Amino acid sequence: MNDETISTVSLSEIEAYFSEDYFHFGDVINTPEKSDRQAEILWDLLSLKQGDSVLELGCGYGRITNRLAEKGARVAGLDISPILLKKAEADAAERGVNVEYVLGDMRSLPWRDRFDAAFLCFTTFGYFDDADNERVLREAASSLRKGGRLLIDHANRFAFLRHKSPIYVVQRNDDLRIDIMSNDVLSDRRKVERIIVRDGCVRRTHLSFRQYGFSEFVRMLRSTGFETVEAYGQEGGTFTSDSSSLVVVAHK
Repeated sequence: MNDETISTVSLSEIEAYFSEDYFHFGDVINTPEKSDRQAEILWDLLSLKQGDSVLELGCGYGRITNRLAEKGARVAGLDISPILLKKAEADAAERGVNVEYVLGDMRSLPWRDRFDAAFLCFTTFGYFDDADNERVLREAASSLRKGGRLLIDHANRFAFLRHKSPIYVVQRNDDLRIDIMSNDVLSDRRKVERIIVRDGCVRRTHLSFRQYGFSEFVRMLRSTGFETVEAYGQEGGTFTSDSSSLVVVAHK
């Protein structure tokens, strides 16, 4: 396969994609009730208890991070978007919780042997080429204490391939978010062209991510410092080809 068939995402593209527009449509896609439920599921799958130290990579505007802090975890969140981090900090202040938010690249983390658990949710893993994606896992492992857990919530590529409509539309009042999806079968990447129609303006951004299967996760996680790897479907159920998500939990 020619290297030209492999398209990864630059940091500037990621930052443009996860902008204020992303936040604007956030509560339409993830209602507060849905976010509460997702935080509960994460708490259970990571076997968290009050006082545990937890890191979210790609924390966005803190909708899960701040909820875990409310439940008693000591939480840090890292993201590449300064706009979303400011939203996360404002939400944390409103909820009265203390969360350490850091602007940074998940391929190079400032922490070592600090956290009891870490997680990457809602397809925040896979933006880079295979070497850098494994680097993310290696950095995550280094940030965890011995016995620490890492959770990755990744799109199930089998379910994606069965989707009949490659176009998804989200509306908030008169504003539209249109996602046009495609699969690159040579690079195993899911591509998204996002069109925002808002305040009389049209903006376009692009993103893609590598679609990994469970056996690939097992190989990568074991080679980057994890001893055991488990698979779950959405909400912690049994993973099947019909599951919308592949949830991987690895133990260091």
